[in-house]
Amino acid sequence: MTEQQIRKRARGIDRAFDILDHLRDVRTSQRPAEIAQALGAPTSTVYDLIGTLIDHGMLEVTDANGSVFLGRRVYFLGLAYRDYFDLTRQAAGVLDEITASTKETSQFCMLDGNKYTVALQREGSRPFRISADVGERTAIPWTASGRLLLGHLSDQEIRDLIPAEDFILPDGRQMDIAAYISEIRRAHDERFFSFDSIVDTFTHCFAAPVYNQSGICSATLCIVAPKDDARKNYDLYKNVLQTAGDKLSKTV
Repeated sequence: MTEQQIRKRARGIDRAFDILDHLRDVRTSQRPAEIAQALGAPTSTVYDLIGTLIDHGMLEVTDANGSVFLGRRVYFLGLAYRDYFDLTRQAAGVLDEITASTKETSQFCMLDGNKYTVALQREGSRPFRISADVGERTAIPWTASGRLLLGHLSDQEIRDLIPAEDFILPDGRQMDIAAYISEIRRAHDERFFSFDSIVDTFTHCFAAPVYNQSGICSATLCIVAPKDDARKNYDLYKNVLQTAGDKLSKTV
């Protein structure tokens, strides 16, 4: 295989992952032409790649119009990942303990490239629902966890990682990047961060780190609670999270 052929194949693999990531983000089936338009890619290339992904079970046709969505093979790959990486299994039990002791919604969160995502969640025992969409990719600076998960990076690495548009808040305001980086440094030192949610107006978010064997925060444990309850139980929730984070870090 020539160097040109290798580069072409690599671009095709990158584009195939773009297709999978796009369908994950939109969370609905789409026609190949819609996917091509969303990705800004040649329609013929997208059709060819979709055909290959269907053949391998990574995509499935969902209707007579040829719309496609993630296939069962993606699901089974996810199961294999969960079984191999014990941290996710351990986190499920830890979340059960957090929610049982606080009655609040708890989450296990990680980075997904240059975005943040809730990987696991346990809903609290409240008459109204406080939760996030598991697996949805969110701008890192919008989250409490986003102050802990980047603590090992330099200032420039943080600026390079996060897309410029992710520093624009949901209400259209521009974040102060220097202030954000200062919060990252403080959260790293204190092994904890909490704030009133940027995404909604009635909850407070708590986050504590889970460290890998290299001492890097590879995940976080979180509690999402109504502001009033968060104020009343601040010390309790902080202690529960930090204790759980230390416990989970020892299993990595």
